[in-house]
Amino acid sequence: MAIEYAGAYDASAILPDVAREIEIYEIQLGRVQAGQVEETLFTEFRLRHGVYGQRDDRSQMIRVKIPFGGLTAVQLEMLADVAEEFSDNIIHITTRQDVQYHYVDINNTPELMRRLASVDITTKEACGNVVRNVTACPLSGVCQDETFDVTPYSKALSAFLLGHPDAQDFGRKFKIAFSGCEEHACGLANMHDIGAVAAVKEVDGEVKRGFKLYVGGGLGAVPHQAKVFDDFVSAEELLPISQSICRVFTRLGERRNRNKARLKFVIAKYGIEEFRKLVLEDRETLRHDPVWTAYLDNLDAYDESPLKAPTQLNGTTKPEGFEDWYQSNVRLQSQPGYAFVTITLPLGDITADQTRDLADISRKYVKDTIRATVEQNIVLRWVTMTDLPALYRELKEIGLGDPGAESMVDITACPGTD
Repeated sequence: MAIEYAGAYDASAILPDVAREIEIYEIQLGRVQAGQVEETLFTEFRLRHGVYGQRDDRSQMIRVKIPFGGLTAVQLEMLADVAEEFSDNIIHITTRQDVQYHYVDINNTPELMRRLASVDITTKEACGNVVRNVTACPLSGVCQDETFDVTPYSKALSAFLLGHPDAQDFGRKFKIAFSGCEEHACGLANMHDIGAVAAVKEVDGEVKRGFKLYVGGGLGAVPHQAKVFDDFVSAEELLPISQSICRVFTRLGERRNRNKARLKFVIAKYGIEEFRKLVLEDRETLRHDPVWTAYLDNLDAYDESPLKAPTQLNGTTKPEGFEDWYQSNVRLQSQPGYAFVTITLPLGDITADQTRDLADISRKYVKDTIRATVEQNIVLRWVTMTDLPALYRELKEIGLGDPGAESMVDITACPGTD
């Protein structure tokens, strides 16, 4: 019997290729449940669609990819609808700027994927031995110390490697992060398999954008600080060099011992000089792909602009508790008259109702966008200084006005598979 769902969405907004992938997933799920395919064979396929079994053996954890942590109000509302209908009413922000749902019935996963796909969100390759969510500094574009906004570059690399044939056969997961500067650790670039830090270089009298590229970083039981692959990889070479790094990792990465199957162990074994040589040799063998540079003609696609003209705080009336919140959760942007606000989420959790309220707030005070952070919080950018007291009052009314963002009381927590 077909399952009936309460929520409405625009199925025509789902890209045909995405719709077909979800359909294939649904068919394979049905074959497993009919005993035609062994569960062990289905596991990796399931993981690559962001579906992770929980310890209770009855429900699933669903991980949703959010490149650079960027979400719109419409996407927030869909995330809330999905949490309410399919999960436990909680949206969990992860340390990779992802979203996670817990206690989802596996029979509901195809419909959940379709709902998200209708607003251009995917669970594809959020788990498994693939490129995980590509993270980026949530302050990109507004930070006072950044070299340039890394948002479009992180989005381009994420889209390029999603489903790419050269990024499908790793021994373990692969993590990438972007940072707009080296002054702050918000990008955590030196603790990733690939870390890209914005850099500029004068070439023939012209200032060119590129990245200081790190490789082989990671935490876990055997933490490794990433090595510098190159002080400057041009923006034009970012995607092909990353592709070659993936290809070399595929060839040389450990397969038998999962505990030593990350890129950091490849570099520890061969050394950074030999690894660099192998990557550059592989780069020379790649057939030109126009996708490598196509996005450079549209770098302003993810630019954010203010909803209101800049203002100063001056004598604006401030509600009780505002000063503590202002000191810990508000920072000035590089653009005068604007601030970014960190919304503290205890343990990274936000309810469906709070998420809908936040969507409304984002439309009222900024141009309907937010950024999730690796500290499991949410950032609102382009808030005028005059609006800060009113914004604080509204956040407090919905239980999102806690001070202490990124302090000792702002605890990071991973629920894992519960």
